[in-house]
Amino acid sequence: MRLALGIEYNGHNFFGWQAQSNLLTVQSTVEHALSIIANEPVKIFCAGRTDAGVHATGQVVHFDTTAIRNQRAWTLGTNTHLPSSIVVQWVKEVDDTFHARFSALSRCYRYIIHNSSIRSAIFAERATGHHHPLDVATMQQAAHSLLGELDFSSFRSSECESKSPMRNVHTLNVTRWNDFVVIEIQANAFLHHMVRNIAGALMKVGAGFQEPEWIQDVLHAKDRRKAAETAPPTGLYLIKVNYPKRFRFPEAKKEVVFL
Repeated sequence: MRLALGIEYNGHNFFGWQAQSNLLTVQSTVEHALSIIANEPVKIFCAGRTDAGVHATGQVVHFDTTAIRNQRAWTLGTNTHLPSSIVVQWVKEVDDTFHARFSALSRCYRYIIHNSSIRSAIFAERATGHHHPLDVATMQQAAHSLLGELDFSSFRSSECESKSPMRNVHTLNVTRWNDFVVIEIQANAFLHHMVRNIAGALMKVGAGFQEPEWIQDVLHAKDRRKAAETAPPTGLYLIKVNYPKRFRFPEAKKEVVFL
């Protein structure tokens, strides 16, 4: 039997998603909890691997098991073996054609910036601090240059293993909520550090260090060295993964509570 799960986690205390020897990761923690409920080893596959410090409100995983358990056991039962920073939101049986990564049509990330001259003690682990005032209008103007199917070589990390730098960005919106600036981006897929590199560049524009047209120059350069610094992982959230409607998954909770 193949099951899909919706997972939410605060990534602050984890060394990223992917299981690593002798390091605390989200994958290894969830696999351990599921293995207790299944009474057999469980290996999970995710929609998108997140780096150390990155959060998720809409991560999706799948795994195969011979164990027969009810929905309550897979959700509430598994959650009893998880730390408070990880929770299983839902479970659904799927056919063996489903794959959390390869069946996904698109992914949506949100990058949250606490834009204040005074740092926040409450949101230090959940948003990226930026003390220069940010102009959301110029950030949005710059963001238009990144829409469509484009070569994002200037916004990928040197460690990126993708064979192609081409990605199709469907939407890219910048909004302000009081002291918070929110960048929301949806694409068919993302390169390693792509969202954080875009966020870093947009913050340069918003702070007035670069003009909006600079983003287009960076994009056309196809050179990571021409862009801005990679933004910290703290403000990044995987909020939704879109799949074909036939799977009928619950709607992802896109809201971030403190907004």
